[in-house]
Amino acid sequence: MATFLCNAILWILALYGLFEITKTIFWICTYTRQKADGIYVIFAVKNQEERLEGFMRTFLFRLLYGKEENIKEIMIADLDSTDHTYEVATKLEAEYDNISIRKWRECKEILDEIDG
Repeated sequence: MATFLCNAILWILALYGLFEITKTIFWICTYTRQKADGIYVIFAVKNQEERLEGFMRTFLFRLLYGKEENIKEIMIADLDSTDHTYEVATKLEAEYDNISIRKWRECKEILDEIDG
């Protein structure tokens, strides 16, 4: 009898997990504009002209040699910087295919859409 109860509990938990995975995949495909095939990283920066390029190159170096294949896009959101942060980000966007510059409002809309 104990074996039957243990097996029943395990099957219920397995079916519940399958239901949750299916529900999550359906939700992602239905309610977001982003592709559900990887990770999207958003860096919000303000007045980081001196630090942005070094940080991003270090980050990208670790991605390339760490064989991280799940990161599909890196978004840099400039929060109305008063220095040359936007120009540095533009230079990085021109060099790397997976970097894009977005306005903070665009990133917020993406996050609000994902949040529900």
